[in-house]
Amino acid sequence: MFAAFFDAPGGPENLFIKELPRPAPKEGEVLIKVEASALNRADLLQRKGKYSPPLGASNILGLEAAGTVVAFGPGTDGLWKVGDRVMALLGGGGNAQYTTVPAGHLMPIPSGMTATDAAAIPEAWITAFQLLHFVGKAQKGETVLIHAGASGVGTAAIQLCRLAGLVPIVTAGSQEKIQIAKKLGAAAGFSYKEEDFAAKCLEFTNGVGVDVILDCVGATHWEKNLKCLNTDGRWVVYGLMGSGEIHGDFLSTLLWKRGSLLSSLLRSRSIQYKEDLIKAFTEQALPHFALGGPIQLRPVVDSVYPLQQIAHAHQHMEDNKNVGKIVLQIPL
Repeated sequence: MFAAFFDAPGGPENLFIKELPRPAPKEGEVLIKVEASALNRADLLQRKGKYSPPLGASNILGLEAAGTVVAFGPGTDGLWKVGDRVMALLGGGGNAQYTTVPAGHLMPIPSGMTATDAAAIPEAWITAFQLLHFVGKAQKGETVLIHAGASGVGTAAIQLCRLAGLVPIVTAGSQEKIQIAKKLGAAAGFSYKEEDFAAKCLEFTNGVGVDVILDCVGATHWEKNLKCLNTDGRWVVYGLMGSGEIHGDFLSTLLWKRGSLLSSLLRSRSIQYKEDLIKAFTEQALPHFALGGPIQLRPVVDSVYPLQQIAHAHQHMEDNKNVGKIVLQIPL
């Protein structure tokens, strides 16, 4: 099979397509013929040598995929059948013609949805679902501040907030991205480059502040995050696009607010945790991707690249040009 590969850590130019053996499904695993995969920030970090795959995961890039079931390992209990159209949350291996995945980490592709749209769902949407409900414990009526509101996770989180009766507000790097976030359901949006988003959040909430912060930026925004965090608020860190090094009187301000600082990574979670998370997402959110439903969720696809142009896709993400997901079409 063909797969995206790199021999040494470095820039996008280090990526190339390599012929590798097709993986064989192990106990409890399913083999998927991949039609489309997608990029995540974790792929960029792995390519740079800064984020190794979890123990036992494929070294091939790609944390999500959409395609067709073609074979089974022992002990899959008839959950799926050959020919089923599925999308998968992966620990790695998605940027290839075939990948294996635990049977419990699969979801059916919603009726009428293309593989390129489906590939934009697993990592971003399940991450957003986890941050809101499993980690942030967001409650109906609360206000959620979503950084990088036009990213894959951001565009998913906005829609999941609306589904759960939450009030989403976002930050983004341009007015164009803010307008897109508002069209998806954001109640307000602020440019972190042009505005004091903390002051704007306080103004929007009549001085109360936000109840939950979904933060993929880190230390760069710490003072403003604390300024606009409500008493007893939850600040969920899931990425460090800005910095991880804080200088200043951070803890005393957090203590005064009685704030909770939480953090989460999805890739390194246990097989069972991911299975429980996927089951909850499948029951609570997945039905709303079906056409004609009362509340319509939709993946936001920024662009689609053939696998052979993966270096260009990585550069597009590094330049922060994407709104929503960057998808890779996998050759059949």
